[in-house]
Amino acid sequence: MNIKTLHIGALKSNCYIAVTGNGQCVAVDIGGSPQMVIEYLKMNNLKLTKILLTHGHFDHINGVESVRRATGAEVFIHEDDVPKLSSEDLSLHSSMYFLSAESFQPVEKYTVIHDGDEIQDGECTFRVLHTPGHTKGSVCYVTNDAVFSGDTIFCCSIGRTDFPDSSADDMINSIKKVYKIKGDLKLLPGHNEPSTLDYEKQNNPYMVKYGAEND
Repeated sequence: MNIKTLHIGALKSNCYIAVTGNGQCVAVDIGGSPQMVIEYLKMNNLKLTKILLTHGHFDHINGVESVRRATGAEVFIHEDDVPKLSSEDLSLHSSMYFLSAESFQPVEKYTVIHDGDEIQDGECTFRVLHTPGHTKGSVCYVTNDAVFSGDTIFCCSIGRTDFPDSSADDMINSIKKVYKIKGDLKLLPGHNEPSTLDYEKQNNPYMVKYGAEND
C-alpha cells in the first residue's frame, strides 16, 4: 500500500493518505490544514472515499469536516469518541486553543465503528482494534502491512493518559493487544516518526514491560 504522510494542523499531527487502488484512497486522521489535504488529493488525482479517525481529539479531527464536504468521504470513528466530534471541550480544543490558529470545526456526519469491524476500501481492508487508554474510543487500524496506531503507540513511547477520559489501566491492556499483532508491520503513529511493530516490541519500554506478559 502506498502511503503518504502529511504533517498538518497546530501540533503537526500525522495525516496518512493511503492509496487503496484504482485512484482512490483513505485518510487516517485530519487534524487541521484541510486545504493542504484537498490540494494534495487534486495534485495526485486521488479520490478520497473514507476518513478513518483513531480518536476524537482536535489535533486529529479539526480538518475533517472541510475535507468531508469537499470530497464526500465517509467518516469513521469509535462510538466512545463520538461526543468529541461536536464538542470543543471534549476534543480539548478549548483547553489548547493557544496552540491552534484554526477555529473548531464540528464533524456533522460520521459512521460509528466497534472493535473487530472491518472497513473495506479498494483492495485494502482496515481492521478496527479498540485500544482505549489515551481516550475511551481510541482505535488502531490494522492492515496487511501497517498499523495506524494514533496516539496509542508511538516510536519508543505511548500516548498520554492524563486527560479527562484517559485511563492508564486501559492503556496497559491496549499495549498488550497491540503486542499480540503478528508480523513486522509498519507502525504509523499519530505524531512523530514511524517505526515497525518488531522494533517497538524490542525497544519500546512499555511494550517490553507489558507485552512480555503475553508470552
